[in-house]
Amino acid sequence: MWALRRASNPLKNRGINIRTATACCAKSEVASRYFADKASNGGFCVVISEGCMPLKRLGIAAHGSPKFIMGPFSFSSQADTKNSIQEEDDLSDGFSELETLASTDVAQVSNVDEVNEDELISDPELSEEDDDSDGVEVPQNELELSDTEADVTEKRSSQKRGSLELFKAILDAPGLPVQSALDKWVEAGNDISRSDIAIAMLNLRKRRMYGRALQLSEWLESTKRLDFVERDYASRLDLIAKVRGLHKAENYIEKIPKSSRGEVIYRTLLANCVATNNVKKAEEVFNKMKDLEFPMTSFACNQLLLLYKRLDRKKIADVLLLMENEKVKPTRFTYKILIDTKGKSNDITGMDQIVETMKAEGFELDFNTQAILAKHYVSSGLKEKAEGVLKEMEGGNLKDKRWACHALLPLYAALGKADEVGRIWKACESNPKIDDFMAAIEAWGNLNRIEEAEAVFDRMLKTYKRLSSKHYSTLLKVYANHKMLAKGKDLVKQMADCGCRIGPFTWDAIVKLYVEAGEVEKADSILQKSMQQNQMKPMFSSFMAIMDQYAKRGDVHNSEKIFYRMKQAGYVGRIRQFQALIQAYINAKAPAYGIRERMKADNIFPNKALVGQLPLVDAFRKTAVSDLLD
Repeated sequence: MWALRRASNPLKNRGINIRTATACCAKSEVASRYFADKASNGGFCVVISEGCMPLKRLGIAAHGSPKFIMGPFSFSSQADTKNSIQEEDDLSDGFSELETLASTDVAQVSNVDEVNEDELISDPELSEEDDDSDGVEVPQNELELSDTEADVTEKRSSQKRGSLELFKAILDAPGLPVQSALDKWVEAGNDISRSDIAIAMLNLRKRRMYGRALQLSEWLESTKRLDFVERDYASRLDLIAKVRGLHKAENYIEKIPKSSRGEVIYRTLLANCVATNNVKKAEEVFNKMKDLEFPMTSFACNQLLLLYKRLDRKKIADVLLLMENEKVKPTRFTYKILIDTKGKSNDITGMDQIVETMKAEGFELDFNTQAILAKHYVSSGLKEKAEGVLKEMEGGNLKDKRWACHALLPLYAALGKADEVGRIWKACESNPKIDDFMAAIEAWGNLNRIEEAEAVFDRMLKTYKRLSSKHYSTLLKVYANHKMLAKGKDLVKQMADCGCRIGPFTWDAIVKLYVEAGEVEKADSILQKSMQQNQMKPMFSSFMAIMDQYAKRGDVHNSEKIFYRMKQAGYVGRIRQFQALIQAYINAKAPAYGIRERMKADNIFPNKALVGQLPLVDAFRKTAVSDLLD
């Protein structure tokens, strides 16, 4: 139950011309805590007031109210909480991917319990592309606990129940269409169970092989090997959105039987709209769900919070108010979004207040939330607070919480605590898991202890017979961060010799390796070739690493080229892209004709930094000299 608190400033002067709906309610505890002290920090204004008030600016409508007129989640994969705080941000929205275990994969395994997702490739945890530090999918992926509060430990038994043979048959026939490989599989006398399908689908999604996963889904339906239910259609919808885009996904909904066209279908579409940062389409889908009289859920509201967290944080208050008006209680995930947003805004006092409200509402701080807090304390220079949280994460005896080592290692490294990193590594050194190895490599690299990082990597090579490119990329990033080009090249050759399949994470590390070495054109060429040869979507940060360098040079031509390629790859409507592009024009001392119109077309709501950049590239701005000449 949300506590009612003292009123504050109304919404009426918020700025966007949309129709209003009226809600009679008071300011919630969550909203109060979230927006306290924002005015003094130059961020959000306090926007919720007591009594009857208009809900303005939000492109969504309450039940029974006129609809407002507006003028990455990924159902496929769940982030690994253990790895999330370490990974880069980009592939798509990290937060979204984390949010639901009501995801397609879980849908597919409804009859087989659930599946181990420890190795899911995810975007980095709570670092979306809107941030100035952005240039990190996340991570993400992100917060493991979702609206469904899924228990990962329950998932780990399912991998044993199903067979990986179907997945291997698909993976081992790269030259054949998936349908042909599946036909041969069946002709060989193999049966296909729902559990086999679930595990094959999950592993394809883990590797971001969405095209093959889509072919598998299409084959299952065309051959009637599976009786499709709503969640199977939702899985297909999600894959179509990822592979062919939102427009094709919308068209597919019309082909789904009406009996299966329920809330799960539309929440899948909503989540994909959020993953692509498409504000207009996300709000349209949200309103459509209300027109269809689906019950308002915390999932849908959390998706909007994720979206506005990146693109228009002032609207977060509107969503919180709407949730209270509709009696939708905030979930643990809701609080995590708010905590992270406060931390990213460097409003540590506000972040702590949200934490207190979360506790008051009966939510204990889980390990992942503590990791988020520790990360923001570290970035704000509050070392004592960070260390206090880390000690709480360890608990009384680290031996009883061995699974926590992978998260603690990079956080202690961020504090510059080499001794603590050594202590944590020693606690798990006798029998480390793959996540522990990767976290230790990253931690030693961040502490500039390259030899220790290499020693851990060498041991990982000896421990595991075959490593994936993701594991090699951990050391490759260390070399990139320290401009060790020669060693980086040798490691890439080693990967090739071992038969590693090079994917987006590895290309990202290679690109940054050359960028840090000052060979931007080479990095650009490598990224272009990777797109042509592998037909895989590069990470957002790969593009931005190159674009930022071109922008620094004032190279408008190449900055525009990278901007265009990003749009081709599906990265549209992100503030960071426009910030880098405008910076290129600023450094070139050239006007950016039509830049405001381009931003409007991509539904970009400028943040404070972007607002400061725009006048510098305005071709028609007035100056003292121009006024005299006029």
